[in-house]
Amino acid sequence: MKVTVIQETPWSRALDAARRTMGKEPLHKEPSESWKARMLLSEHSPIKLVEYAIHFQGLRQWVGVHLLRHEHVLPFIHSQREDRRKLNCSRDELPQGSVNDQDFIVNAQTLINISRKRLCFRASKETREAWKAVKAEIAKHDMVMADKMVKNCVYSGFCRELKCCGFVHTGEYEEEVRQYRKVDYEKSRYFFA
Repeated sequence: MKVTVIQETPWSRALDAARRTMGKEPLHKEPSESWKARMLLSEHSPIKLVEYAIHFQGLRQWVGVHLLRHEHVLPFIHSQREDRRKLNCSRDELPQGSVNDQDFIVNAQTLINISRKRLCFRASKETREAWKAVKAEIAKHDMVMADKMVKNCVYSGFCRELKCCGFVHTGEYEEEVRQYRKVDYEKSRYFFA
């Protein structure tokens, strides 16, 4: 499986929308990393304006089904119709584990919501690996967004699962909580030429 993520709309769009709610004029510039962190943690509505296109190559069909179940995911799954594509077998004979190319359009709020469920150790291992790959791709260009894509226990401060995996009792959990709650980003640390 290969994943590519493209940020379709800039953070300046969210900043300008937030300013308009306060009766201020748009700035048409990218906000600071700290502003993005505070907006993502507060989950105010302007973050819904920051959109991403996620392109999967060779994603298992059933993993894609896990992802498209989330609200506000706009899926574009390559057709398995025999009149549209050449298949190695009848469409009826394709197993759930067959791979396909799948694209999803999501916003920053949806990235947060999917991460809460799909990064959890109680989630399917294959789905967790696919979503970790999405997070890693986002981290290459926007570490603040990636830092706010966390498991539900990190997000909530406790485990919500019926059968806890025990992660909340580890030092790694404490480190993830610290990174998730961070708002004091230094812009130079995340400069990408």
